Amino acid sequence: MAISHGRIGILVGGGPAPGINSVISAAVIEAVISKREAVGIKNGFEFLVKGNTSQTVGLGLDDVATIHTQGGSILHTSRTNPTKRPEDLETCVATLKKLNISYLITIGGDDTSFGASEIAKKADGDIRVAHVPKTIDNDLPLPGGMPTFGYETARHVGAGIVMNLKEDSRTTNRWYFIVAMGRHTGHLALGIGKASAATITLIPEEFRKPTISLSETCDVLEGAILKRRVSGRPDGVAIIAEGIASKLNVDDLHDIAGVEIPRDEYGNIRLADLPLARILKTEITRRFRERGEAMDIVDLTLGYELRSAAPIPFDIDYTRTLGHGAVRFLLSNVAENKQTVQGAMICMVDSQLKAVPFKEMRDPKTGKTAIRTVDIDNLYYDVARRYMIRLEHSDLEDEELLALLANQASMRPDAFKRRFAVKS
Repeated sequence: MAISHGRIGILVGGGPAPGINSVISAAVIEAVISKREAVGIKNGFEFLVKGNTSQTVGLGLDDVATIHTQGGSILHTSRTNPTKRPEDLETCVATLKKLNISYLITIGGDDTSFGASEIAKKADGDIRVAHVPKTIDNDLPLPGGMPTFGYETARHVGAGIVMNLKEDSRTTNRWYFIVAMGRHTGHLALGIGKASAATITLIPEEFRKPTISLSETCDVLEGAILKRRVSGRPDGVAIIAEGIASKLNVDDLHDIAGVEIPRDEYGNIRLADLPLARILKTEITRRFRERGEAMDIVDLTLGYELRSAAPIPFDIDYTRTLGHGAVRFLLSNVAENKQTVQGAMICMVDSQLKAVPFKEMRDPKTGKTAIRTVDIDNLYYDVARRYMIRLEHSDLEDEELLALLANQASMRPDAFKRRFAVKS
């Protein structure tokens, strides 16, 4: 089979997500069908920005025949930012050209998407770019409300883990504080919490202010524990989105964590390195200790267990279509020389593939890829909230319930109402 000119490069950026290998597999199959050479670029942009052309591997049908069911990434990944310095971007584009890459498929989240869009712009028509959005955080604004690939698998695996911990919580009469990944939003935490029927789920979107205090966060958790006790249950499971930490004052975080706030190459706080669950546990146990009570809380973080899980059928199905679509977009209109869109994000809308130009996915205020947040005014959130155990304003207006809650907190009813009224 004769190979046409112009190689198709494939790379992965950011954190792992179930389904990456399925995208790679479908893209390679489609490239071969289209008589194009597929080249895997290892470790994202890491070596491209150094001008290193050695980290590549040819990909054929035999190489990808069975990888669609595997977790992780056969090309590995990195968080190297090709836009960190102008010279890095220039080197990255020059290195891709040295590799004879005329078409580039990037697989990643919002940061990788931004890097991909800048490469398409810098290449000025010499390299066409298709970005396949992936993140277990589900925070990219895909049209039609479609989830980002990897999210459904992460929710499925995460819910299974939480269900096991719920049973342990019930058996041992203890609480679990579980932080779920989600740098900016609460999609994954809410999805896991709702599917597993966790006692309470806490997400950053609930706090409409740009900055919140540790005290406000702990008031919600403490209120849920007290209300649960009134119903005769000393146990419970709280799911907390790690994005809560991104709303806490950075100076306060430094004081609380006792460490310098780590950041990645894109300038984001490395939330995975902040012990949020332990911080919340420490504050809640202190509050109960002051009342002369011992609280048995186990803190843990969910995320790394989910990111490289084998994809469930939904994500395999979804990503095979996306991988196919990436190649079809790259090669579309080549013969007619109508490459008016040099870079786009590959999406599914109403069971149809759609290439959304990068500029349409950018936040006009920041210039970066827009973020999809949880809509706390819609039915999905409303149902989740209704089935949680947490203090509501109506609880504080019920005199009988208020008296029971205040008794659990060793407080007078009026003092309890003042303490929790604003935060409930």
